[in-house]
Amino acid sequence: MGCNSSVAYRRSEKDYTASMCTPLLSVLTAIRAAILIQNWYRFTKARLETRRRYSLSIFQSIEYADEQDQLQLANFFTFMLDHCTHPDSVSHILTSPAVSQVVDEGLSLTEFENKIDVPDSYYGPRLSFPLTVEDANALLHAFRNEQLLHARYVLQLLCETRRVLKEMPNITHLSTSYSKEITVCGDLHGNLDDLLLIFYKNGLPSEQNPYVFNGDFVDRGKNSMEILIILFAFLLIYPNDLHLNRGNHEDYIMNLRYGFTKEVSKKYKDHGKLILCLLRDVFSWLPLATIIDSKVLILHGGISDTTDLDFLNALERSKLKSLMRPPKSVRDRQDQLKERIPTTRLSKHIANQNVAGKTQHISSSGSTEPSGSNLPQDPALKEWKQILDILWSDPRSQNGCTPNKSRGGGCYFGPDVTAKLFERYNLKMLIRSHEFKPEGYEISHDGKVITIFSASNYYEEGSNRGAYIKLNPELIPRFVQYQVSKYTCRQNLQERVGTIESSALKSLREKIYAYRSELTSAFARYDLNSTGRISVSDWAVAMESVLQLELPWRMLRTQLVQMTPNGEVDYMSCFYDLKIGQPTKQVQPALVETLCRYRRDLEIIFNIIDKDHSGLISLEEFGQTWKLFASHLGIDMYDESLDKLVLSIDYNKDGHIDFNEFLEAFHVVHRLEKKANS
Repeated sequence: MGCNSSVAYRRSEKDYTASMCTPLLSVLTAIRAAILIQNWYRFTKARLETRRRYSLSIFQSIEYADEQDQLQLANFFTFMLDHCTHPDSVSHILTSPAVSQVVDEGLSLTEFENKIDVPDSYYGPRLSFPLTVEDANALLHAFRNEQLLHARYVLQLLCETRRVLKEMPNITHLSTSYSKEITVCGDLHGNLDDLLLIFYKNGLPSEQNPYVFNGDFVDRGKNSMEILIILFAFLLIYPNDLHLNRGNHEDYIMNLRYGFTKEVSKKYKDHGKLILCLLRDVFSWLPLATIIDSKVLILHGGISDTTDLDFLNALERSKLKSLMRPPKSVRDRQDQLKERIPTTRLSKHIANQNVAGKTQHISSSGSTEPSGSNLPQDPALKEWKQILDILWSDPRSQNGCTPNKSRGGGCYFGPDVTAKLFERYNLKMLIRSHEFKPEGYEISHDGKVITIFSASNYYEEGSNRGAYIKLNPELIPRFVQYQVSKYTCRQNLQERVGTIESSALKSLREKIYAYRSELTSAFARYDLNSTGRISVSDWAVAMESVLQLELPWRMLRTQLVQMTPNGEVDYMSCFYDLKIGQPTKQVQPALVETLCRYRRDLEIIFNIIDKDHSGLISLEEFGQTWKLFASHLGIDMYDESLDKLVLSIDYNKDGHIDFNEFLEAFHVVHRLEKKANS
């Protein structure tokens, strides 16, 4: 009995232990599974974040390269005036004799009222001056419903805005109080939805709710005109509570490339030139900076080691209609450079070294310093350089002040440059915009410099948040982030990143194809046996040497080229799925690629020549313009090849070219997309 009971006891004890261990094992298994899932999630999210970051790097690098191209184009306009047989075909872009009466001091509101009728069929807002809050609300309501403001009211609004701006100083001084905070907004770039969302979240401008908008209201987005109208309306209603700083895109030559000129011409066909001419003057009267409580400096771009706030406050800001046209002394130096550097890279050299006003030289101490500081003898040059620096510069973590070679204008300024300016003017904080930031803002230079960027979805739907700053009397910044969501709310994170990545890589492939000849030559220098294969490191060096985009080429190789089994790059594979739209057999491939590369510049130039907006230019005008453009950029070109091209695209043989069709022929087509769409 005793033995049996002992055995039974041991069995029951074993069963009890087993029954206790089973739940414990289940818990441990669940924990292990949770850890595995968590690790997988973190790994997946980290990979997605890496893809998102390199996609945004691609967008930003191409954006900055495009700004360099814009500086080249601005140089070309001046060059064209000097060399064109009919200079008046381009002079109306640089000066405006035909519509100079719009800028005349004598214009009044009643003159537009008498000259421009508003038909009874117009159902949009009807403005009367002085404006009221009800007028501003009517504008907001109309623009939400995609209505246009009639040209008469636009011109009247611009005239009144110019009158008010002319009374304002170059640098506006504001004060906070315990009853209100000041809201600071960055770049909007024509994104009306962002402005409407800011007003929805933060309230409309008023005496109790003051705003500072820090430039770049226009370009890129499709509603730049509506943003200007809203901001100018509130400026007229609350001139002491809504403040505007000039950005680098409040510049009529920049507007030619980045969409604002085209937007105005399309929306206001009959009065577009008048509106653009008046806007040119309005932009030149925008204040350059704002200072809050004598401690917080707000300006669009940044500073340099020669920034002088006293000088900026005293100069005549309205003289500089465009920073894309440097003073004559700088243009003369550019001509001297052309004589010394007759290469195809000349214009990029000029943009990097000269347009910024900071040609490098070695001082007696052996250090490198900007020679722009040695040029104050020319007052026009000093004024241009001072404004260029505050509208175009970017902060960097390294000490010093160096030319901003990525953009081609302004400088990179380090923490020491910031500290020096703060000490001189007893400042505490610099708020600037001008630079895309994925989260809408960024803090640098040990908290002394804040970048604020208010255009969400800037590169692509879902690419970034926008943000604005609330400043209280203690001058402690509070950041408010947001993102306008139309489609991304229905996508998961992987789908959103995939959309951004796909768009970025598409833009990059197009740029790669436009430089096919130069890249092929660069690859061949590393492929001595003509195998069609080179190492990854050689491929990366060749890509950067030609494109100069400062991208992580090794990381991008799997997206751009095919790899051989032994780990080498099949370098011609980066061109496989691309081709030029409608290749012309008679034309040399190099000429086709060149036209593809500069098609955006040519579109701007041809639209300037086409005064009657017919879309047609004569064969003579086309040939002369292209030869001048090629000469300016140092592009090798053969007259016979160009003549064949011109004759081949004059389809009806009437001596004129439909240049919209011509330009459409020279764009990059993605073969895979074409197959998918067919």
